[in-house]
Amino acid sequence: MGAVYMVLAGISFAGINVITQIVTGSPDYGGFGFKPTSDAFWQYFFAFLFSLPFLIRQGTRGLFTRHPMTHIIRVLLSALGVQAFVFGLAHGVQIWQVIALVMTSPFFILLGAKFFLGEEVGGNRWIAASLGFAGALIVLQPWSSGFSVWSLAPVAAAILWGAASLLTKKLTATEQPETITMWLLLLLSPINFALSATAGFEWPSGDVLWLVFAAGAIQFAAQYFLTKAYAGADASFLQPFDDLRLPFNIIAGWLAFSYLPEGNLWIGIALILAGSAYLVWSENQKRGRLKAA
Repeated sequence: MGAVYMVLAGISFAGINVITQIVTGSPDYGGFGFKPTSDAFWQYFFAFLFSLPFLIRQGTRGLFTRHPMTHIIRVLLSALGVQAFVFGLAHGVQIWQVIALVMTSPFFILLGAKFFLGEEVGGNRWIAASLGFAGALIVLQPWSSGFSVWSLAPVAAAILWGAASLLTKKLTATEQPETITMWLLLLLSPINFALSATAGFEWPSGDVLWLVFAAGAIQFAAQYFLTKAYAGADASFLQPFDDLRLPFNIIAGWLAFSYLPEGNLWIGIALILAGSAYLVWSENQKRGRLKAA
């Protein structure tokens, strides 16, 4: 079920990425040119509004926690990751390239899962993560002339979100998914507002208003799926399923912008999918041996 929730989160995030690129992209390329920092704020503010029935139903008891600072640090890391991610999309980096760069996070997550969470990280998981990372490099092609310095923004997001994911997993050992989601929704808006205010706050209107409103609704669902995923499985096990975001975003980019990767880029995609498939197969083989014993 952890894998299923991670896949649902990936599909949701692909939809959000398309909306984000339309809203923040340059008007020269069909975008609205909305400020990335303000876009991040409004997305999560509307997600907060969508969550109000959920928050009211949970009541103040849903906020009870013995680890308030862990929640605050996790949300701050998530907010900074969102800002870095949106900046990449806003400055013309293709959706699939942004996702490929974010896929460098397996190394950070696997190292953290081993040394911070004390999880067992076997050789099969390292192999799968390495295949995914190699595929991401081929898709990104950092050696090409088209490589932009703005492409480094999603790398920062990968590091920040990797750290936030580890804290999410740590919290699921003692906290309910609803509590983790509530803290995220309550803290993200004020943090994102502070970040957007420093860059010049912008109010949405017209089509932009409806687009960020839709993104907020999807964002609420995606965050809940993500939390449920980490509550159901090890962080290192879930990572290859998170890699499936790449084909999801390729499909989303094709449907929205009529763009598909060409040539060697498909080799990179195949490597990422091969890493995920290998991990599923090897984990099933391992469980089969344990049951037989």
